[in-house]
Amino acid sequence: MDKIKMGISRCLLGENVRYDGGHQHDRYLTDTLGDYFEYTPVCPEVEYGLPIPREALRLIGKPDSARLVTIKTGIDHTDGMLKWAQGKLKELENEDLCGFVFKSKSPSSGMQSVKVYGPSGMPVHKGVGIFAGAFMSHFPILPAEEDGRLHDPALRENFIERVFVYKRWQELLKKGKTIKNLIDFHTNHKLLVMSHSPKHYSSLGKLVAASKGYGDDFFGDYIKTLMEGIRLLSTVKKHTNVLHHIMGYFKKQLSSDEKQELLEVIDEYHKQLIPLIVPMTLLTHYVRKYGEPYLKRQYYLHPHPIELMLRNHV
Repeated sequence: MDKIKMGISRCLLGENVRYDGGHQHDRYLTDTLGDYFEYTPVCPEVEYGLPIPREALRLIGKPDSARLVTIKTGIDHTDGMLKWAQGKLKELENEDLCGFVFKSKSPSSGMQSVKVYGPSGMPVHKGVGIFAGAFMSHFPILPAEEDGRLHDPALRENFIERVFVYKRWQELLKKGKTIKNLIDFHTNHKLLVMSHSPKHYSSLGKLVAASKGYGDDFFGDYIKTLMEGIRLLSTVKKHTNVLHHIMGYFKKQLSSDEKQELLEVIDEYHKQLIPLIVPMTLLTHYVRKYGEPYLKRQYYLHPHPIELMLRNHV
């Protein structure tokens, strides 16, 4: 697989573009994910035309209609930033991005919980950065996350998993928007979707079953429903359900001792005594040993490179 194209806040790459002339280099993003991601860096404030260093900005007003102003001089850059963002978003449409990593807490790039200052001068953590908000409105199904939230193992795996799913979706579109290609794609992702949302798993199944008479919106509705579903976090309970589902494919092949061992390993995972990688490794062994064709094609068993160790945490 070619490197995945990703948008990123420029300061996270170590570039000195922050208001104080510094950076916020995130080595996990550059040194680890950089082996798989090709970054398109964006710094809204600099590209909009502000200097380095510059007067700091903040959001003021109400969270749903906040204005972007300089802290000391009170210059309002909201309209100018939004106008610049319109052109930048058009430009990014041609980049084939599979996601974006934003700088947290930034009044231009924060994805959520950005400080918004009201008349009292006391902030509420309910704002969205001006550019980040415009980006997410323009690309509503594209995976987006903040650097700070990527320190959470569950949020990190969820984001990276969505990025790889969207990359495979892009490859499907390049191969051709045919019902056959979509059914293959859907079949390959069934267990992965089940691990996030049984509800969306059911909805996607009904959507695919009605594909022949669906109309022009079929592909758009499919990917919208898929990305909405896998945005929901997997849980120990949902994973345990899928693990038992996979085990059911081997009820004739496994000996009593092998079944007992597998049940014990799944139960230990369910009790959060061992990480997900342990039962997954054992099940993957049986998939290879017995050559179960449906399971061999499931991305649930290998949704992202094993080197990232995203399923190794308890």
